[in-house]
Amino acid sequence: MEHIKDKKSNIIVLMGAAFLMATSAIGPGFLTQTATFTEQFQANFGFVILVSIILTIGVQLNIWRIIGVSGMRGQDIANKVLPGLGYFIAALVALGGLVFNTGNVGGVALGLNVMLGLDTTIATILGGILGICVFLSKNAKAIIDKLTNILGIIMIILAGIVAISSHPPMGEVISKSFVPDDIKKLIFPIITLVGGTVGGYITFSGGHRLIDAGITGKENLGEINKSAGMGIGVASLMRIFFFLAILGVVSKGTSLDPKNPAADAFLYAAGPIGYKIFGVVLFSAGISSVIGAAYTSVSFLKTLNKTIEKYENNFIIAFIALSTLIMTFIGQPAMLLVLAGSVNGLILPITLGTILIASRRKEIVGDYKHPIWLIIFGILIVVITAYSGLSSLTQITTLF
Repeated sequence: MEHIKDKKSNIIVLMGAAFLMATSAIGPGFLTQTATFTEQFQANFGFVILVSIILTIGVQLNIWRIIGVSGMRGQDIANKVLPGLGYFIAALVALGGLVFNTGNVGGVALGLNVMLGLDTTIATILGGILGICVFLSKNAKAIIDKLTNILGIIMIILAGIVAISSHPPMGEVISKSFVPDDIKKLIFPIITLVGGTVGGYITFSGGHRLIDAGITGKENLGEINKSAGMGIGVASLMRIFFFLAILGVVSKGTSLDPKNPAADAFLYAAGPIGYKIFGVVLFSAGISSVIGAAYTSVSFLKTLNKTIEKYENNFIIAFIALSTLIMTFIGQPAMLLVLAGSVNGLILPITLGTILIASRRKEIVGDYKHPIWLIIFGILIVVITAYSGLSSLTQITTLF
């Protein structure tokens, strides 16, 4: 009986880690990016979705497996690879997480505004309070597991309903997903989508959750793979459904409101009900991303400082409160989000490169043999994302 209970709680944790990563990846920024790019590239954006999913598989499997087998968090692995590197990565991830979390709180506010017509300032404060409430409980991690599962399932079902009702041109989607009109024009959207869905803290959120649950070591590799696969599957399904929902609208020649293109698409696809559905999707994406960003950013700091480790929940609450204050008083942090996007573009090749080096170090992974195909796949992604991340840095000067 005890064994069955343990197995059931294990499944909840594995699903929780998977959905934590997936819902962190599908945040308010992703929803807006997808709507904007789909309007611009139409069915060709299917190629971007396909490539981003393939690259996500390479990033996630490498990072989840090494974190899981070693039982060490990203920053601790980095310090083993090169003393001091973990502190540098932790600072980058926490800074990027704070800036993105400001946008996530804004996403919650917009979702509440669409759903209930609340004033955005009041909705922003309410969004921050809702995120904080999760971490006021002593069972915060169990609540995270259940809440991200529920929110993730809601998002998939609602996006799926709108994708069907918008009647996208499926024949064109299938052909252009494999043979687009101009691949060169799609490089920037690919990098933007990959950076926004596996950059910074997002990649580590699920792996760090498994460490907290004690699901580590080579003997648990099957469970780790299962959880990573589940997370990749959920995030990919949401990407596909959301793309199809938007495409069904813009393929008929409808222009979207640049201020909120995704909400506009849902309004056209399913009328006022569709607009309310988008509010629920945006709220779900925002609140789950607020939880994921705060939890993972602080998890990068806690092993580097005993005080943070001791008062982890208090620091997470402070993290969310600070994000909410920035959003309330500065408003739309467009400049900060672009800056964080560029930083995230650089964080991914550094963190993935570090993990690939760690995969060959016995003091980190023991006698575990990391698959050669995953190492080659990972090196390729490091080169691609490093080049694009450096390219994006040149655009920062235009912000100031």
